[in-house]
Amino acid sequence: MTVKPETPRARARAAVVEEIKAAARAQLAERGAAALSVRHVARDLGMSSSGMYRYFASRDDLLTALIIDAYDALGEAVERADAAVDRADLFGRWWAAASAVRTWAKARPQEYGLVYGSPVPGYTAPQATVGPASRVPLALAAILRDASAQGGFATPAASVSTDAELAISKAIEPLSGLPVSVIANGVVAWVELFGFVSFELFGHLVGSVDDGDTFFRFLCERMAVMIGIETGARLSG
Repeated sequence: MTVKPETPRARARAAVVEEIKAAARAQLAERGAAALSVRHVARDLGMSSSGMYRYFASRDDLLTALIIDAYDALGEAVERADAAVDRADLFGRWWAAASAVRTWAKARPQEYGLVYGSPVPGYTAPQATVGPASRVPLALAAILRDASAQGGFATPAASVSTDAELAISKAIEPLSGLPVSVIANGVVAWVELFGFVSFELFGHLVGSVDDGDTFFRFLCERMAVMIGIETGARLSG
């Protein structure tokens, strides 16, 4: 099927949209997401407020565009890191994916804070953000599914209580069919990964962890043992 090239008008509009989003990201860094204002972005760009509204109908629309961009950029970084590792090297893939999350967050802290920090007062994320937000969990889930397809897990994943089994959402479709202990521990690992990154990024580890790189490696190895894709040799060695 032949794809029609974009018209000059469409290209011009796309360029303005990117310029607006870049100015909005600068405002995020300066004032935070709660203070994001279409009027202020317009002023920074030398545009009229009415002109801005031709591209984004409201502050929430602009926020949504920034959130989708952030989720997609992080998802792409994780997917690319995972794809660069041999499919059979499960720990190598886990380490690459987790490291990509941390590296991206440290390089783009305002965008990370927008999607994993405090909720923006008065803003409710629309359905359009769900797909982009799912990219990282799906990449991590693929490692667990591949572990199962390759003949199981290196170590038995810790058992979980009935309460934990009931708490796990039946909507975790990418992990359906795996033992509930694997699914539950996979969710715990996902939470631990982003918990560490958030604590590190927002300064909550100061005075507790002096060497973030070494501790992060230890944490990833510990999580890999918990979800059953590592034997524990690295931790005991």
